[in-house]
Amino acid sequence: MNRRTFLARIGPAFLAVGGTVEAQSPGPVYRIGFLITADADILVPLRQAFLQGLRDLGYADSQIVLLVRDAGGRVEQLPPLVDELLKLKVDVIVASSSTPAALAAKRATTEVPIVAVAVGAPVATGLVSSIARPGGNVTGSTILGTEVAPKRLELAKALRPGIRQIALLWNPDNPANAALERELRDAAPKQSLTLTSVAARTVDELDPAFGRMARQRTGAVLVTGDTVHQAAMNRIISLAARHRVPAIYNQLRNAVDGGLMAYAADDRALYRRAAVYVDKILKGTKPGDLPFEQATEFDLVINLKTARDLGLTIPRSLLVRATRLIE
Repeated sequence: MNRRTFLARIGPAFLAVGGTVEAQSPGPVYRIGFLITADADILVPLRQAFLQGLRDLGYADSQIVLLVRDAGGRVEQLPPLVDELLKLKVDVIVASSSTPAALAAKRATTEVPIVAVAVGAPVATGLVSSIARPGGNVTGSTILGTEVAPKRLELAKALRPGIRQIALLWNPDNPANAALERELRDAAPKQSLTLTSVAARTVDELDPAFGRMARQRTGAVLVTGDTVHQAAMNRIISLAARHRVPAIYNQLRNAVDGGLMAYAADDRALYRRAAVYVDKILKGTKPGDLPFEQATEFDLVINLKTARDLGLTIPRSLLVRATRLIE
């Protein structure tokens, strides 16, 4: 199985032997499953933000056992990973930045609470019945992928005022990406843009996808937060540079890592808020009674070095809107 398994801890005061945990603790010990579709290393800072959120709520390090399951970017590995967590009798499953992970957890259990963090389109994908009252055993936060999509179109127009064609690099196997594609297809004509959907379900499909964009002289490309793509982000950034296609990302770290521009919510804040939800659930609140939180504050990060490499001059209208400029 192409994945890695971690037993993580936030303090030294416990011992894991043969799948059991013994702890010296000032209170009960909670087992939290952390389900990840992409490579776990990518989300280390976010996992740390979540753990710090628990500390801020008064949890001792020895009270939390974090059981991390990493699918390595392979969605088909999610169901067996959820089964492992359920066999370990976790108190809560945190589905990390992945609609497929949240859906896999929901399909596997109606009893264990699930906190989905920074997922897209939770209602449209069937994850919950409504934002205000999710019902069932799922709650969490959404990055408002579809609602923010028109804003990214506006950014593309501001970056290149004469643009007529824009591409979406997406994964059709990701239900949140499918909802995003529908939203963009409706929104693009309102911006006098023609949308080209360029699918890439696997890493091997990325090279031909960017080759297609280059041949079609795509004015810009929107890159989703799909976990398969995020796991291959260095490759995507390199291909965008090679084919000189301006790319707008929906993860802030993508711009920090060399992408041209990102417009997104602060993931660390969402993971700290996830700790609040986990705390409420551990104290007896039903997840279905906790409204899905919607990110309302978004940052714009522009990588000026990448812009220079692409021969682009960033308009002043974007520079003054930017939360962060990377030289």
